[in-house]
Amino acid sequence: MSPFPNTRRRQSGLSLIELMVAVVIGTVLMLGVIQVFIASRTASRLAEGVARTQENARFAIDFLERDIRMAGHYGCVNDQAHFIKDEGDPRHHFTAASGAGSPLDFSVAVQGYEAGGTAPGDTLTLGEAWSDAGNLPSEIAGLNPLGGSDVLVLRFLAGEGVPVTAITADSGGSELTVDTERAARLSQGTPAAPTMFGIADCAHVDIFPGSVAGGIVTATNADLSRYAPPNGQTLVYRAESIVYYIGAGASGEPALRRARANAAGAYPAELNEELVEGIENLQVLFGLDSTPDISVDASPIGNITVQATASGVSTGTDAAAAGQWRRVGLVQVGVLARSPQPADALQAQQKVARQGALGVEFAPSDTRDTRYRASYEVSVALRNRLYGN
Repeated sequence: MSPFPNTRRRQSGLSLIELMVAVVIGTVLMLGVIQVFIASRTASRLAEGVARTQENARFAIDFLERDIRMAGHYGCVNDQAHFIKDEGDPRHHFTAASGAGSPLDFSVAVQGYEAGGTAPGDTLTLGEAWSDAGNLPSEIAGLNPLGGSDVLVLRFLAGEGVPVTAITADSGGSELTVDTERAARLSQGTPAAPTMFGIADCAHVDIFPGSVAGGIVTATNADLSRYAPPNGQTLVYRAESIVYYIGAGASGEPALRRARANAAGAYPAELNEELVEGIENLQVLFGLDSTPDISVDASPIGNITVQATASGVSTGTDAAAAGQWRRVGLVQVGVLARSPQPADALQAQQKVARQGALGVEFAPSDTRDTRYRASYEVSVALRNRLYGN
């Protein structure tokens, strides 16, 4: 017997061909796993972008709806009705010419400013520089609204009033006595102490600068002796003059912002709030009552027959312009919202797939930023200007 057994039959393993086949199969499987991971990651980022965009848009629309509905609220009688009564109401104790655009002009409850090139039928290209809103008062221009978006101004008395139990009045000022606990309502929902108030009793309304401390509301330079509480109808409210616009947010993203005016006619930083991030564009249209010139002899009839941009309503700064803004009974709002972070979204290559807001089309940029975008629109009736209210 040979001392060296035949070891060839005992050897086992992979040939080079088998090894190469195994490597190829493993590579194919690994590529499949990687593709599944990439697709899953892309779908997750897109889903997150869609969710964030929808959430932000709903918040933005909700903020706008609530405040738009309040425009013209001056107690239990709205601003149109006070004007038609022709008894000098609403009477405001500020130096502000009617229709001139002052933050303190409470004779105009709703007003807008149109950005250039944003009428229905116009096109804005994403990523390009857009035109600023025209005819902005200096106070609003100082807020640095981003171009391409309209600016909306609303003035009203806050929804919750506090019953006035006594008034100490003279020509130099007045003191309104209210329940101390209820007085806290006057400061609710504001980032700083209020400086503007209104008093109404279903017959008259006065808007004045002042302050609140404890159960006393002090009116500066406002004689309120024509009111006779306690009668269950005389209430004091916080007065609001606010501006909605698109501005830069804290993260550098475009955001829906809301600035409140103070009694000095300014929009201080502490009253300028970033409400919702990722709101890239704001468009506004106004529905006008069919009565062309509301007056004592020509009441609004409640038929909204004309829609117009802010420029189509009026670009004037006088009482005639204020009269045209008094016709507004409906406000349509459109927003373009985008995901705060890249979301691997595709750009719309076909015109029919492009986003739009109130007739303004948004064309894709030459550079794909992968943000998910969606547009949302809503029509809001001014409940304080509904016929018969």
